[in-house]
Amino acid sequence: MAKEKIRGGSILARALKEKGVDHVFTLAGGFCNPALEGMMECQMPVINCPHEQVAGHLADGHSRITRKPAVCLVGPEGFANAVPAMLEAWGERSPVIFVTGSSTQKRQGSGGFKEIDDVAIAQPLTKYSISITDGDRISEFVDRAWSAATTGYPGPVHISLPVDIMFSSYDFDAGLDERPFNRGPRYPIKAWPEPLALLRIVELIENSERPIIIGGHGIWWSRSERFLEQVGKKLRIPIFNVPYHQKLLGEENEAYMGLADFHQYHPSKEAIQESDLILMIGGRLDNQMNFGNAPFFPVSTRLICVNGSDEELNYNRAADELLLSDPGAFLQTLMDIEKNWSEWFDLQSSRREHWVKEWSDYIEAETQRDNRIHPLQLSLDVQKEMNEEDWLVFDGGNTHFWSEIAVNIAGWKGQRLGGIMHPGNYSLLGVGVSFGISAKNLNPDKNVVVISGDGAFLSGGLSIEAAFQEGLPIIVVIDNNGGLDCISQQQERLFSNGKHFATDFRDIPFHAMFEGLGGYGEMVTKREEIGPALRRAIASGKTACLNVKCKGVISPIVAATSDKRDKASIE
Repeated sequence: MAKEKIRGGSILARALKEKGVDHVFTLAGGFCNPALEGMMECQMPVINCPHEQVAGHLADGHSRITRKPAVCLVGPEGFANAVPAMLEAWGERSPVIFVTGSSTQKRQGSGGFKEIDDVAIAQPLTKYSISITDGDRISEFVDRAWSAATTGYPGPVHISLPVDIMFSSYDFDAGLDERPFNRGPRYPIKAWPEPLALLRIVELIENSERPIIIGGHGIWWSRSERFLEQVGKKLRIPIFNVPYHQKLLGEENEAYMGLADFHQYHPSKEAIQESDLILMIGGRLDNQMNFGNAPFFPVSTRLICVNGSDEELNYNRAADELLLSDPGAFLQTLMDIEKNWSEWFDLQSSRREHWVKEWSDYIEAETQRDNRIHPLQLSLDVQKEMNEEDWLVFDGGNTHFWSEIAVNIAGWKGQRLGGIMHPGNYSLLGVGVSFGISAKNLNPDKNVVVISGDGAFLSGGLSIEAAFQEGLPIIVVIDNNGGLDCISQQQERLFSNGKHFATDFRDIPFHAMFEGLGGYGEMVTKREEIGPALRRAIASGKTACLNVKCKGVISPIVAATSDKRDKASIE
């Protein structure tokens, strides 16, 4: 009796299903049809997207929220389109599994149909990039990719499956007769601190007088943010967040002070430069942290970096002390410290209060002086209409920076949100709508609002079709200032003639675009129209757009990094 046969693509789908993958994002292509058939048979939810980059961003957004791998499935030329999404996932260490249906291996190197070296292209942007050359080993390589994506420090991975293997038939039990027999998801391996090294770090903390914590996305991926909150509250150590990375604590949390960014949250400069010990947990000493150097980190301050994987510690060689430890294990150990730093903590809290008052006074005076809508006021007014379980996404240049300031102000005043998402370390424009759809897909009964710059929407707004297609209504509020304002402002400070060039847009009717697609659209030109318009958009139950005419206002970070000089505007 002949053995039951199964296509390579179906083996791939079965292996992903065994791992617990609950969502696949794709732009369906002929190379991927056997995998799609297998996913249909496995009853895996598949969302068809209007572009491969959109598929990658949706998978990334899904992974950031769930903290488990999602799949982006594309063909060979689609892989090239998905590379920007791979870059964005790499910057945030998001464990997306990128699967490519690739050209036949039989004639590899001979100019096959749509042949590209996808493995080599993906190599520097992933933790693991491999081409499967034996159909019997498909399940094995899915297991290897999953382990790479979720073990140590997470990150995206890439599997290339040649079309001849994708379509070929194999025994139904191909590759299942070898260990490990359990191909389901394993609990991630975590590093526990070496006792003597841990004791030394704890002693340094106990002997410090002005410690602060800078939290990175390693805390998020280790699911340890609740321990971070407990440490902040019990020990009264001020907590700051590395810019661009996943929000670790709600902006309303008393232990959270703001971003470790001198320009977007200037009280962090006073705290960092007055501190005698800085604990960076789950973060990198990268360009945002001046690579660990002065003047960002004073020479007199002891800098300690704690990371859950040795690969991340390698990025932190500038630290005075290094500790290999899962962030959660380390933070739980800190709870045993019988000391607190209330006076130092209260000083940072009072500075945050003063900072909020300064900005609140500024925006009130600015709004009275000029009846055009300020982007900071836009973000504040949008948040006033949101409930504590709603999701806020922001995307763009100045739009992003002003929204960061707005959520800190609103949080200090008690505003709670279900979640906040934004571009990651590479600050890739155009991810906002995709992330908004991901948030809505996982929170279908909550409102999801995306505040996007007009340039950011033009970069990735085509993803809005997935919201219509999948019945996932989100509200997109476009900060429309008629151009790439962040870049214009840099040019005006850099160019010798004080002008900007090649950054203007025509007057685009974004709201009418949504109406044409079957959604709700409304133009907003006055501040008092923002709240009522947002309420109408939510009440419509449709995917909606508020096209808000805002004035271009340079944000503190752009102002600080774009003074006229002979260097690049951003370093």
